Amino acid sequence: MRKSLFLPLLTFALLLGACDADSEEGVGNTPSIDMLNVSAPLAAVDPTSLEIHGDVRSDPYFWLRDRENPDVIAYLEAENEYTEVATAHTRELENVLYEEMIGRIKQDDASVPYKDNHYWYYSRYEDGADYPIYARKKESLDAVEEIMINANELAEGHEYYAVRGRAVSSSEDILAYAEDTVGRRFYTIRFKNLSSGQLLDDTIADVTGNMAWADDNRTLFYARQDPNTLRSFQILRHELGTDPSNDQLIYEERDDEFSTYVSKTKSKKYILIGSYQTLSSEVRYLASDDPHGDFTVIQPREENHEYSVDHFGDHFYVRTNWQAENFRLMRTPIGSTGKQYWEDVISHREAVFLAGYELFKDHLVITERSGGLIHLRIRPWDGSKEHYLEFGEPAYRAGVSVNRELDSQVLRYSYSSMTTPNSTIDYDMESRERTLLKEEPVLGDFDKTNYVTERVQAPARDGVMIPVSIVYRKGVRLNGTSALLLYGYGSYGATIDASFSSSRLSLLDRGVIYAIAHIRGGQINGREWYEDGKLLNKKNTFTDFIDVAEYLIEEKYADPNHLFAQGGSAGGLLMGAVTNMRPDLWRGVIANVPWVDVVTTMLDDTIPLTTSEYDEWGDPNEEEYYHYMLSYSPYDNVEAKDYPNLLVTTGLHDSQVQYWEPAKWVAKIRSMKTDNNLLLLKINMEAGHGGASGRLKRFRDTAFGYSFLLDLAGIHNIEPLSD
Repeated sequence: MRKSLFLPLLTFALLLGACDADSEEGVGNTPSIDMLNVSAPLAAVDPTSLEIHGDVRSDPYFWLRDRENPDVIAYLEAENEYTEVATAHTRELENVLYEEMIGRIKQDDASVPYKDNHYWYYSRYEDGADYPIYARKKESLDAVEEIMINANELAEGHEYYAVRGRAVSSSEDILAYAEDTVGRRFYTIRFKNLSSGQLLDDTIADVTGNMAWADDNRTLFYARQDPNTLRSFQILRHELGTDPSNDQLIYEERDDEFSTYVSKTKSKKYILIGSYQTLSSEVRYLASDDPHGDFTVIQPREENHEYSVDHFGDHFYVRTNWQAENFRLMRTPIGSTGKQYWEDVISHREAVFLAGYELFKDHLVITERSGGLIHLRIRPWDGSKEHYLEFGEPAYRAGVSVNRELDSQVLRYSYSSMTTPNSTIDYDMESRERTLLKEEPVLGDFDKTNYVTERVQAPARDGVMIPVSIVYRKGVRLNGTSALLLYGYGSYGATIDASFSSSRLSLLDRGVIYAIAHIRGGQINGREWYEDGKLLNKKNTFTDFIDVAEYLIEEKYADPNHLFAQGGSAGGLLMGAVTNMRPDLWRGVIANVPWVDVVTTMLDDTIPLTTSEYDEWGDPNEEEYYHYMLSYSPYDNVEAKDYPNLLVTTGLHDSQVQYWEPAKWVAKIRSMKTDNNLLLLKINMEAGHGGASGRLKRFRDTAFGYSFLLDLAGIHNIEPLSD
């Protein structure tokens, strides 16, 4: 996803899929465009009949930006119709895959409850329901359930529905929640009296959904975005029972490269307002019991200084890269917060990236990354011996889970690998005993011992070794005859760790190998790994991915005629770049919500997220960056040549990568390519960047992509492979 590095990282959804058939080799029956009984989408609209506004580079498809123009909508609908016809022969396979995927899901599942003050909070699903029920129980898990939100009821009548930012007041009787019924991430905050079950009259529209309560049980701080750029730039204060139009503006971020958010410390004693951009941040604080007081800056912003803050006891704890490329943890007394007062808690280390920390009364938990893997380090405050948690697999994802209570000796963490479903575990930091609370159920005949996961190192062209995580079904022969799907992202320092996917089993059980290329631009090997894949080093991201693909062919993991690639958002930029650079390498490519028109977007400071990302991509108003970005921008480098089979997805209401970028890219490739391979654009007309809402609807998109891939690979059997 296109987003600034230090936005609180939400869940990275790995949108999977890929591929097409090769009639010359007789491995599939996918028709060429000429064989389809449907008009080419470009015939749906004559560009010369529309009012062309053009951009600074006289873009011939610039008119596709006008989402209010009925001709543009007709054009997009024509693309969808074309895709439907072109994939009609895979519909049976798609349906089988979809039924397999939802058949593995426990329909009436529930999350593991976590304790916060007097209540245990959790979410649960009912059979056949797309949306969760958010509930709680007082003091004991044996208590009567209180339903806070039934999202299924709230979603009725809406094609799209999402809830964000649930926050319970200090007296635990008022719930604030934010809902979006379009998918463009403009939320409306509503308030519910949890004692009576009644909604309050207060309604705050067109906000981000980010919020935090003060301690008076009536004051809520919340964030609002710029209606044009969608940059979160204001923090306001609302008092229950008052007109939201009179809400007081508490803070406005006037630097258009910065965004802002509000949060509360784990101790619940302070409200924080954070401002951030890619390489700089600034935090303000206010006592939670003084909502009408003035916020105080902890440390004024400085170029290339990033820091974040939490509170415990008499100190603020600060994760910072001040004189520490891989970050360190420091603390400072409350009331003396400038960095001249900071003292080391965890010192900087050259080979270890400090990814995060969690505060407890008697322990500090540090999340570190070294050797390309996450490690959890337990450090008692009393100075007794510290230790690490061991995980025992070559590739995995581990992380601190929900830990709301300071006064606890139990750390809750999550663990997953490419063969182990996501697990929630309680770890007693004193006795060192682990309690598995839940391993996500996978219905059917799933057995994790039937799958193999590996971590290998692929040499890049400049000698750097690129980690690659691989998973496949036992019995698959590594002799160069297997179809392989290679996934990548490689931007914003975001690391795609090796985790489990139940839907991916539909590929693995049919003999497809799945791999993740941990390319530069991510942060798997520390901060330097990120720096070496951004700005004027961005092309390392693309060449790393290509080099990994060639390594997997050389090492017999992949059949060179059935190698597929997939990425989404900034990973879609990766897909566009490697498709232009090495179109011969891929049998098929799936680009989900791809950011592909780099220069035009970065020149337009009215588009969401642009100005805040100059430090990630460069400012194209500067000649050096303009020419470098132009040299790799997928849209600008389309040529008259053969392209692989392409499946491109987008959402009409996408607020992060506007729908017109993939639409323009597809149109340009279609007008110039010299092959008969498939070029498909699938537009969700009711959704945004994250695709369809609802847990079951999402599997339909995944099944569509997988059927595209399997058909191209010539794998048409609908029964999974046996051992």
